[in-house]
Amino acid sequence: MKIPASAPTAALLLGASLWGVVWYPYRLLAAAGIDGIWATVATYGVALVAGIAIFPREALRLARAPRLAIVMALAIGWSNLAYVLGVLQGEVMRVLLLFYLAPLWTVPLARLLLAERLDRGGFAVMALAFAGAMAMLWKPELGAPWPTTRAEWLGLAAGFLFALGNVLIRRLDTMTDAGKSIAIWAGVTFAGAVHLPMSAVPAAAAASAIAAKAGLVAAIGLALVTMSLALQYGLARMPATRAIVILLFELVVAAVAAYVLAGEVLRPRDGLGAALIVAASVASGWMNATPKPKPKPKRGSDPEPNNGNTRV
Repeated sequence: MKIPASAPTAALLLGASLWGVVWYPYRLLAAAGIDGIWATVATYGVALVAGIAIFPREALRLARAPRLAIVMALAIGWSNLAYVLGVLQGEVMRVLLLFYLAPLWTVPLARLLLAERLDRGGFAVMALAFAGAMAMLWKPELGAPWPTTRAEWLGLAAGFLFALGNVLIRRLDTMTDAGKSIAIWAGVTFAGAVHLPMSAVPAAAAASAIAAKAGLVAAIGLALVTMSLALQYGLARMPATRAIVILLFELVVAAVAAYVLAGEVLRPRDGLGAALIVAASVASGWMNATPKPKPKPKRGSDPEPNNGNTRV
């Protein structure tokens, strides 16, 4: 069965959509007395256990994984923890504004680590998506996009680590999507566990609250499994500078979810920003699905061998 060329784009859109609504159940956990650190450990712990149970062979292979996989897992691990803590501790719009500077980090990281060059079309698409993100997030009264509080620094750090992790995923082409996902779940769980002594919630109280919300914790954990597998599939098959554009679709979903679930008002510029991001996502997906013409071999040269590593 031939997998359509649009599959990586669809996978990234699915992952971004789930990220766009996951903030709400984390707020429910916070309201139940489970702070961001305990919530991160509990939900990603569920994802880790589920991943090992579903993919036991991939879990065993992690013992032979490249050292770079550890760096990737810890980068995304601390990114996810910082994101959760940031949106729970600070002003959500400010944290999101700083987190979504991630496209700016992706360009130099992809150039340095992957030798990916951003052509004119890619630059235009990224500028379109970034303009959409700023249209949705920018508030003049909030000041320049520079962190001033702990929560804002967490948002900035989360964005940088998110970009770094996504770029490193492209380099780990010898690992399967499931293997990368298990490594990430372990990385997030480890990052949260390291910070447990900093939690203001006692262990006994946290354990009791988690037990009372076991169904919700399990549901979030299983959603994280779906989200991570979808993201690994898309990220491994698309240039990092294009993938980061599509992942901004999370803002569109988050805006709609905030309107439906939290009663937040959608402004006209939210619609404008969403339209720009959707347009950029479609354009980025189209660029990825359109095969580039191969250069004609020089006369007398041998054709390029097929090494079996061609991706969908």
